Amino acid sequence: MNHVMKIGIGVALSFMALASVAQADEFKLSNNQRISCSRGLSAGKLNTSTCKSYAYLFNAKTSEYFRCQVSLALTRDNKEVINVQADGGCTKKPRIFETDGNYTFDATETEPPNTNSFFGPGGYAIWASDTNTQKIRGCITISSGLGSDISKCLDMTFQ
Repeated sequence: MNHVMKIGIGVALSFMALASVAQADEFKLSNNQRISCSRGLSAGKLNTSTCKSYAYLFNAKTSEYFRCQVSLALTRDNKEVINVQADGGCTKKPRIFETDGNYTFDATETEPPNTNSFFGPGGYAIWASDTNTQKIRGCITISSGLGSDISKCLDMTFQ
């Protein structure tokens, strides 16, 4: 009896492993990662350099996506590195399409705030399409400068 339970548990674990592998194949990383860096001078002749990069992880079945950010800040004087700080994480965003399917996508960020962004840190665009039908949706999200983001999606028409 003990032997049968061990085999049953082994089979169950095998199916769970296969299910997790199939699920992992549904996520795709954006091809359009960006990085921006800034430099600043602090009191006492300290130099600080901060770099941020963004990427998107897309669920090709549900069209949900995550906006991921990583940042690194380095502070140094004329002789040595004084402080290094890193931070990052991903934020879940809503579905682009209401139904499950087989989707592909791409994403892009605006340039840093000092170039073409009027409000706050700028925004980003997400493009998603159904690989089984002629269907594409473009979404733009920008910072309102008032604490909340404004996001709109539009289905493309084909002429």
